[in-house]
Amino acid sequence: MTKIKDLERQQRSGEELDMEKLMPWLENHISDLSGIPEITQFSGGASNWTYRLQFENHDLILRRAPLGKKAAGAHNMPREYHLQKALKPHFPYVPEMIAVCEDEEVLGSTFYLMERLEGIIPRKNFPRELELGPEKVKALCYSFWDKLIELHQVDYQKEGLGDLGKGEGYIERQIIGWNKRYADAKTWNVPAGKKVMKWLEQHMPKEEQLCVIHNDFRLDNVVLDPEDPANIIGVLDWELAAIGDPLMDLGNSLAYWVEESDNFFIKSMRRQPSNVPGMLTRKEIIHYYGKKTGRQVEDFRFYRVYGLFRLAGIAQQIYFRYSKGFTKNKVFKNFWMISIYLIKTCENVMKQKR
Repeated sequence: MTKIKDLERQQRSGEELDMEKLMPWLENHISDLSGIPEITQFSGGASNWTYRLQFENHDLILRRAPLGKKAAGAHNMPREYHLQKALKPHFPYVPEMIAVCEDEEVLGSTFYLMERLEGIIPRKNFPRELELGPEKVKALCYSFWDKLIELHQVDYQKEGLGDLGKGEGYIERQIIGWNKRYADAKTWNVPAGKKVMKWLEQHMPKEEQLCVIHNDFRLDNVVLDPEDPANIIGVLDWELAAIGDPLMDLGNSLAYWVEESDNFFIKSMRRQPSNVPGMLTRKEIIHYYGKKTGRQVEDFRFYRVYGLFRLAGIAQQIYFRYSKGFTKNKVFKNFWMISIYLIKTCENVMKQKR
Protein backbone atom coordinates (compact mmCIF):
# COMPACT_ATOMS: atom_id res chain seq x y z
CA MET A 1 0.00 0.00 0.00
CA THR A 2 1.20 3.54 -0.78
CA LYS A 3 2.74 5.20 2.28
CA ILE A 4 0.42 7.96 3.48
CA LYS A 5 1.95 11.04 5.09
CA ASP A 6 0.36 12.68 8.11
CA LEU A 7 -0.01 16.41 8.76
CA GLU A 8 3.64 17.01 9.58
CA ARG A 9 5.21 20.37 8.80
CA GLN A 10 8.36 22.28 9.59
CA GLN A 11 8.37 23.59 13.15
CA ARG A 12 6.25 26.71 13.55
CA SER A 13 8.08 29.97 14.18
CA GLY A 14 8.47 30.49 17.91
CA GLU A 15 7.75 26.83 18.67
CA GLU A 16 11.11 25.28 17.67
CA LEU A 17 12.69 22.71 19.96
CA ASP A 18 15.98 23.82 21.57
CA MET A 19 18.14 20.90 20.47
CA GLU A 20 21.24 22.11 22.34
CA LYS A 21 19.34 21.49 25.57
CA LEU A 22 17.22 18.59 24.39
CA MET A 23 19.91 16.34 22.88
CA PRO A 24 21.85 15.73 26.13
CA TRP A 25 18.58 14.81 27.85
CA LEU A 26 17.61 12.45 25.02
CA GLU A 27 21.02 10.76 25.01
CA ASN A 28 20.79 10.32 28.77
CA HIS A 29 17.45 8.49 28.47
CA ILE A 30 17.97 6.57 25.22
CA SER A 31 21.46 5.11 25.13
CA ASP A 32 21.69 4.06 21.48
CA LEU A 33 20.47 7.15 19.60
CA SER A 34 22.14 7.45 16.21
CA GLY A 35 22.45 10.53 14.01
CA ILE A 36 20.82 13.95 14.08
CA PRO A 37 17.02 13.82 14.09
CA GLU A 38 14.76 15.15 11.36
CA ILE A 39 12.19 17.19 13.28
CA THR A 40 8.66 17.92 12.12
CA GLN A 41 5.67 19.32 13.98
CA PHE A 42 2.10 18.09 13.74
CA SER A 43 -0.38 20.73 12.67
CA GLY A 44 -3.51 18.93 13.85
CA GLY A 45 -3.33 19.71 17.58
CA ALA A 46 -4.94 22.81 19.10
CA SER A 47 -3.57 22.37 22.62
CA ASN A 48 -0.23 20.69 23.38
CA TRP A 49 2.59 20.87 20.86
CA THR A 50 3.51 17.54 19.26
CA TYR A 51 6.70 16.77 17.33
CA ARG A 52 8.17 13.84 15.47
CA LEU A 53 11.89 13.14 15.94
CA GLN A 54 13.22 10.75 13.30
CA PHE A 55 16.63 9.38 14.23
CA GLU A 56 18.46 6.79 12.14
CA ASN A 57 17.39 4.07 14.58
CA HIS A 58 14.45 5.56 16.53
CA ASP A 59 11.16 7.16 15.50
CA LEU A 60 9.86 9.21 18.44
CA ILE A 61 6.96 11.47 19.33
CA LEU A 62 7.57 14.35 21.76
CA ARG A 63 4.64 16.12 23.43
CA ARG A 64 5.10 19.31 25.41
CA ALA A 65 2.93 22.05 26.87
CA PRO A 66 2.55 25.35 24.97
CA LEU A 67 3.94 28.66 26.13
CA GLY A 68 1.98 31.12 28.25
CA LYS A 69 -0.23 30.98 31.31
CA LYS A 70 -2.01 27.66 31.70
CA ALA A 71 -5.29 26.80 33.38
CA ALA A 72 -4.92 24.82 36.61
CA GLY A 73 -4.45 21.14 35.78
CA ALA A 74 -4.12 21.76 32.04
CA HIS A 75 -1.16 20.64 29.88
CA ASN A 76 0.10 18.31 32.62
CA MET A 77 2.62 16.24 30.68
CA PRO A 78 3.79 14.04 33.60
CA ARG A 79 0.17 13.13 34.38
CA GLU A 80 -0.53 12.28 30.73
CA TYR A 81 2.61 10.14 30.60
CA HIS A 82 1.97 8.20 33.82
CA LEU A 83 -1.73 7.74 33.00
CA GLN A 84 -0.92 6.09 29.66
CA LYS A 85 1.83 3.97 31.20
CA ALA A 86 -0.63 2.67 33.81
CA LEU A 87 -3.45 2.11 31.31
CA LYS A 88 -1.37 0.40 28.60
CA PRO A 89 -1.55 -3.15 30.09
CA HIS A 90 -5.36 -2.95 30.22
CA PHE A 91 -6.07 -1.06 26.98
CA PRO A 92 -3.55 -2.13 24.33
CA TYR A 93 -4.25 0.74 21.95
CA VAL A 94 -2.22 3.14 24.13
CA PRO A 95 1.23 3.88 22.59
CA GLU A 96 4.35 2.70 24.42
CA MET A 97 5.70 5.36 26.79
CA ILE A 98 9.50 5.93 26.76
CA ALA A 99 10.49 8.75 29.12
CA VAL A 100 9.15 11.89 30.83
CA CYS A 101 10.92 15.15 31.73
CA GLU A 102 9.57 17.15 34.68
CA ASP A 103 12.43 19.68 34.57
CA GLU A 104 11.09 22.78 32.81
CA GLU A 105 14.64 24.08 32.35
CA VAL A 106 15.21 21.69 29.44
CA LEU A 107 12.53 22.97 27.04
CA GLY A 108 10.67 25.61 29.03
CA SER A 109 7.92 23.12 29.93
CA THR A 110 7.51 19.51 30.95
CA PHE A 111 7.37 16.96 28.11
CA TYR A 112 7.45 13.25 27.38
CA LEU A 113 8.52 10.81 24.69
CA MET A 114 6.55 7.90 23.26
CA GLU A 115 6.77 5.49 20.37
CA ARG A 116 5.44 6.58 17.00
CA LEU A 117 2.75 4.22 15.73
CA GLU A 118 3.08 3.54 12.00
CA GLY A 119 -0.40 4.00 10.59
CA ILE A 120 -3.02 6.40 9.24
CA ILE A 121 -4.61 9.17 11.29
CA PRO A 122 -7.92 10.23 9.70
CA ARG A 123 -7.76 14.03 9.91
CA LYS A 124 -10.42 16.36 8.52
CA ASN A 125 -10.64 14.16 5.44
CA PHE A 126 -9.40 10.68 4.70
CA PRO A 127 -6.13 10.76 2.69
CA ARG A 128 -6.75 10.84 -1.05
CA GLU A 129 -4.75 7.64 -1.46
CA LEU A 130 -7.14 5.81 0.87
CA GLU A 131 -10.09 4.34 -1.02
CA LEU A 132 -12.82 3.38 1.43
CA GLY A 133 -16.34 2.54 0.27
CA PRO A 134 -19.42 2.98 2.49
CA GLU A 135 -19.24 -0.58 3.85
CA LYS A 136 -15.59 -0.23 4.87
CA VAL A 137 -16.36 3.17 6.40
CA LYS A 138 -19.22 1.67 8.38
CA ALA A 139 -16.94 -1.11 9.67
CA LEU A 140 -14.42 1.52 10.76
CA CYS A 141 -17.16 3.55 12.44
CA TYR A 142 -18.36 0.59 14.49
CA SER A 143 -14.75 -0.29 15.37
CA PHE A 144 -14.19 3.29 16.51
CA TRP A 145 -17.13 3.35 18.91
CA ASP A 146 -16.34 -0.18 20.07
CA LYS A 147 -12.96 1.11 21.27
CA LEU A 148 -14.66 3.75 23.41
CA ILE A 149 -16.98 1.09 24.83
CA GLU A 150 -13.99 -1.18 25.49
CA LEU A 151 -12.24 1.63 27.36
CA HIS A 152 -15.34 2.27 29.45
CA GLN A 153 -15.42 -1.39 30.45
CA VAL A 154 -11.89 -1.41 31.94
CA ASP A 155 -12.32 -2.22 35.64
CA TYR A 156 -10.33 0.73 36.99
CA GLN A 157 -10.76 -0.31 40.63
CA LYS A 158 -9.65 -3.90 40.07
CA GLU A 159 -6.69 -2.80 37.93
CA GLY A 160 -5.52 -0.17 40.43
CA LEU A 161 -6.29 2.83 38.22
CA GLY A 162 -8.44 4.69 40.74
CA ASP A 163 -5.87 7.44 41.23
CA LEU A 164 -6.47 8.65 37.65
CA GLY A 165 -9.24 10.88 38.96
CA LYS A 166 -11.27 12.08 41.93
CA GLY A 167 -14.17 9.74 41.15
CA GLU A 168 -17.55 10.37 42.81
CA GLY A 169 -19.03 13.79 42.13
CA TYR A 170 -17.55 13.95 38.63
CA ILE A 171 -20.65 15.39 36.94
CA GLU A 172 -21.01 18.27 39.38
CA ARG A 173 -17.28 19.06 39.24
CA GLN A 174 -17.38 19.20 35.46
CA ILE A 175 -20.38 21.50 35.29
CA ILE A 176 -19.02 23.88 37.93
CA GLY A 177 -15.55 23.70 36.41
CA TRP A 178 -16.53 24.37 32.79
CA ASN A 179 -18.90 27.14 33.79
CA LYS A 180 -15.99 28.86 35.53
CA ARG A 181 -13.46 28.14 32.77
CA TYR A 182 -15.73 29.58 30.11
CA ALA A 183 -16.42 32.69 32.21
CA ASP A 184 -12.69 33.17 32.90
CA ALA A 185 -11.83 32.91 29.20
CA LYS A 186 -14.69 35.13 27.98
CA THR A 187 -13.69 37.92 25.61
CA TRP A 188 -15.76 40.93 24.57
CA ASN A 189 -16.95 39.29 21.32
CA VAL A 190 -18.67 36.15 22.72
CA PRO A 191 -21.87 35.61 24.76
CA ALA A 192 -21.72 35.15 28.53
CA GLY A 193 -23.50 31.77 28.23
CA LYS A 194 -25.29 32.20 31.57
CA LYS A 195 -28.52 30.63 30.34
CA VAL A 196 -26.67 27.46 29.33
CA MET A 197 -24.69 27.37 32.59
CA LYS A 198 -27.87 27.64 34.67
CA TRP A 199 -29.63 24.94 32.60
CA LEU A 200 -26.74 22.52 33.06
CA GLU A 201 -26.68 23.15 36.82
CA GLN A 202 -30.44 22.49 37.02
CA HIS A 203 -30.40 19.33 34.88
CA MET A 204 -27.49 17.38 36.35
CA PRO A 205 -28.41 13.65 36.54
CA LYS A 206 -28.91 12.43 40.10
CA GLU A 207 -26.99 9.24 39.37
CA GLU A 208 -23.61 8.79 37.71
CA GLN A 209 -21.50 5.83 36.71
CA LEU A 210 -17.73 5.92 36.88
CA CYS A 211 -15.13 4.44 34.53
CA VAL A 212 -11.97 5.39 32.67
CA ILE A 213 -12.92 8.04 30.11
CA HIS A 214 -10.83 9.51 27.29
CA ASN A 215 -12.51 12.95 27.16
CA ASP A 216 -11.26 13.72 23.63
CA PHE A 217 -12.28 10.64 21.68
CA ARG A 218 -12.30 11.58 17.99
CA LEU A 219 -11.35 9.91 14.72
CA ASP A 220 -8.34 12.21 14.40
CA ASN A 221 -7.06 10.80 17.69
CA VAL A 222 -6.89 7.20 16.49
CA VAL A 223 -4.37 5.38 14.30
CA LEU A 224 -5.57 3.03 11.57
CA ASP A 225 -3.78 -0.08 10.38
CA PRO A 226 -2.34 0.83 6.93
CA GLU A 227 -3.03 -2.73 5.71
CA ASP A 228 -6.63 -2.72 6.98
CA PRO A 229 -7.88 0.84 7.64
CA ALA A 230 -11.04 -0.43 9.31
CA ASN A 231 -8.79 -1.77 12.09
CA ILE A 232 -7.74 0.70 14.81
CA ILE A 233 -4.25 0.07 16.24
CA GLY A 234 -3.83 3.11 18.46
CA VAL A 235 -5.67 5.75 20.48
CA LEU A 236 -3.83 9.04 21.05
CA ASP A 237 -4.04 12.28 23.05
CA TRP A 238 -4.83 11.25 26.63
CA GLU A 239 -4.33 14.69 28.18
CA LEU A 240 -7.93 14.93 29.43
CA ALA A 241 -8.47 11.28 30.43
CA ALA A 242 -9.95 10.74 33.88
CA ILE A 243 -12.24 8.64 36.02
CA GLY A 244 -15.63 10.00 35.04
CA ASP A 245 -19.08 9.36 33.67
CA PRO A 246 -19.14 7.40 30.36
CA LEU A 247 -22.19 9.22 28.98
CA MET A 248 -20.44 12.54 29.45
CA ASP A 249 -17.51 11.08 27.52
CA LEU A 250 -19.93 10.10 24.75
CA GLY A 251 -21.47 13.59 24.83
CA ASN A 252 -18.01 15.10 24.42
CA SER A 253 -17.31 12.95 21.38
CA LEU A 254 -20.66 13.73 19.78
CA ALA A 255 -19.96 17.47 20.08
CA TYR A 256 -17.25 16.93 17.43
CA TRP A 257 -19.30 14.52 15.30
CA VAL A 258 -20.40 16.47 12.19
CA GLU A 259 -23.02 14.84 9.96
CA GLU A 260 -23.59 15.34 6.25
CA SER A 261 -27.02 16.90 7.02
CA ASP A 262 -25.51 19.57 9.31
CA ASN A 263 -25.39 23.21 8.20
CA PHE A 264 -22.53 24.95 6.44
CA PHE A 265 -21.03 26.57 9.53
CA ILE A 266 -20.74 23.39 11.58
CA LYS A 267 -19.28 21.62 8.54
CA SER A 268 -16.62 24.33 8.38
CA MET A 269 -15.62 23.32 11.94
CA ARG A 270 -15.24 19.64 11.04
CA ARG A 271 -11.97 18.03 12.15
CA GLN A 272 -12.69 14.40 11.27
CA PRO A 273 -14.33 12.55 8.34
CA SER A 274 -17.52 11.80 10.28
CA ASN A 275 -19.72 12.99 7.41
CA VAL A 276 -18.73 10.52 4.69
CA PRO A 277 -21.15 7.82 3.46
CA GLY A 278 -21.16 4.87 5.84
CA MET A 279 -20.70 6.86 9.06
CA LEU A 280 -23.40 6.61 11.72
CA THR A 281 -25.46 9.64 12.71
CA ARG A 282 -25.34 11.03 16.26
CA LYS A 283 -28.74 9.48 16.96
CA GLU A 284 -27.57 6.08 15.67
CA ILE A 285 -24.40 6.31 17.78
CA ILE A 286 -26.38 7.00 20.97
CA HIS A 287 -28.62 4.00 20.19
CA TYR A 288 -25.63 1.75 19.38
CA TYR A 289 -23.79 2.73 22.55
CA GLY A 290 -26.89 2.08 24.66
CA LYS A 291 -27.52 -1.29 23.03
CA LYS A 292 -23.90 -2.46 23.47
CA THR A 293 -23.56 -1.26 27.07
CA GLY A 294 -27.11 -1.73 28.33
CA ARG A 295 -27.24 1.92 29.36
CA GLN A 296 -30.18 3.35 27.44
CA VAL A 297 -31.00 6.99 28.15
CA GLU A 298 -34.44 8.34 27.32
CA ASP A 299 -33.33 11.98 27.40
CA PHE A 300 -29.76 12.56 26.18
CA ARG A 301 -30.05 16.36 26.07
CA PHE A 302 -27.98 16.99 29.19
CA TYR A 303 -25.01 15.07 27.79
CA ARG A 304 -25.34 16.76 24.38
CA VAL A 305 -25.50 20.25 25.90
CA TYR A 306 -22.62 19.48 28.24
CA GLY A 307 -20.45 18.25 25.35
CA LEU A 308 -21.25 21.30 23.22
CA PHE A 309 -20.72 23.77 26.06
CA ARG A 310 -17.45 22.13 27.07
CA LEU A 311 -16.30 22.41 23.45
CA ALA A 312 -17.26 26.09 23.52
CA GLY A 313 -15.11 26.44 26.63
CA ILE A 314 -12.16 24.71 24.96
CA ALA A 315 -12.47 26.89 21.84
CA GLN A 316 -12.73 30.01 23.96
CA GLN A 317 -9.70 29.12 26.09
CA ILE A 318 -7.67 28.64 22.91
CA TYR A 319 -8.93 31.92 21.45
CA PHE A 320 -8.18 33.72 24.74
CA ARG A 321 -4.57 32.51 24.57
CA TYR A 322 -4.36 33.66 20.94
CA SER A 323 -5.86 37.08 21.78
CA LYS A 324 -3.21 37.55 24.50
CA GLY A 325 -0.39 36.58 22.15
CA PHE A 326 0.56 33.34 23.93
CA THR A 327 0.28 31.52 20.60
CA LYS A 328 0.77 32.99 17.14
CA ASN A 329 -0.94 30.15 15.27
CA LYS A 330 -3.40 31.98 12.99
CA VAL A 331 -5.61 28.90 12.84
CA PHE A 332 -7.06 30.15 16.15
CA LYS A 333 -7.90 33.73 15.16
CA ASN A 334 -11.60 33.01 14.45
CA PHE A 335 -12.25 30.58 17.31
CA TRP A 336 -14.49 33.20 18.95
CA MET A 337 -17.01 32.51 16.17
CA ILE A 338 -17.04 28.83 17.17
CA SER A 339 -17.86 29.82 20.75
CA ILE A 340 -20.85 31.89 19.58
CA TYR A 341 -22.16 29.08 17.39
CA LEU A 342 -21.81 26.42 20.07
CA ILE A 343 -23.57 28.50 22.73
CA LYS A 344 -26.48 29.02 20.31
CA THR A 345 -26.53 25.29 19.51
CA CYS A 346 -26.68 24.51 23.23
CA GLU A 347 -29.72 26.75 23.57
CA ASN A 348 -31.39 25.01 20.60
CA VAL A 349 -30.79 21.54 22.08
CA MET A 350 -32.14 22.72 25.44
CA LYS A 351 -35.46 23.60 23.73
CA GLN A 352 -35.84 20.22 22.02
CA LYS A 353 -38.26 17.60 23.25
CA ARG A 354 -36.78 14.57 24.93
